Amino acid sequence: MADQQKIHPVPDVEAPPETSPSAPLVPLATSKSDTGNPVEQLPLNSQSHGPSPVKHSTAPKKRRSCCCRCMCWTLSLLLLLIVILGIIVGILFLVFRPKLPKYSIDGLRVTQFDLSSVNSSLSASFDVNITARNPNKRIGIYYDGGSHITVWYNETQLCEGALPKFYQGHKNTTVLVLPMTGQVQNGTVLLTALQQQQQMTGNIPLMLRAKQTVRVKLGSLKLMKMKFRIRCRLVVNALSANNAIRISSSSCSFRLRL
Repeated sequence: MADQQKIHPVPDVEAPPETSPSAPLVPLATSKSDTGNPVEQLPLNSQSHGPSPVKHSTAPKKRRSCCCRCMCWTLSLLLLLIVILGIIVGILFLVFRPKLPKYSIDGLRVTQFDLSSVNSSLSASFDVNITARNPNKRIGIYYDGGSHITVWYNETQLCEGALPKFYQGHKNTTVLVLPMTGQVQNGTVLLTALQQQQQMTGNIPLMLRAKQTVRVKLGSLKLMKMKFRIRCRLVVNALSANNAIRISSSSCSFRLRL
């Protein structure tokens, strides 16, 4: 029996020697730059196609919201105060039923209306009868001092005076006789104008103006001081001393100011 031949592999002398696998020179997920430094590669889904968005701070928005809340609370409180004040005023109006006082001029007497021969000035003295009516049932009126009353013809002041200090109760009518005096420079021109007015129309228009400070009493409560103005238009037949003066018409208007 023939001997079997054994074939042994012969190493390839020309083949390069095998080297064991080693770690890569460049880490994974990086690429090598031209300078030799590895550059980290971002995942494809994380790469941005444009500039990254800028994140704004939320502090200004919080400040604005705080300011808006403060304004809303302030406006709400003001509105609530206005509503409460309106309710109080409405209740007082229903309880006291306030009405404006009424005034009228019922008489006028000229005690002096003379022209001076020295300086041509005109001296005038009037006694004016004024009726003040308080129509309120539960409201009284305190007339304080410091009032000022004047009588005018056109733009010329003839005389002046003042109301006395007094208290007018509920549903009360008070008649006042006010002495008023004055002096007009260049009285000759005034007398000439008055004579022409009387000859043309048969009467002389006058204006009485009054400024007065009062305090209103609601029950036992005294309110703050208020000022009012009165304007009375009256027409008389003449202006001469020691003669009966007839008032042909009279109308007064009242204006109140806090």
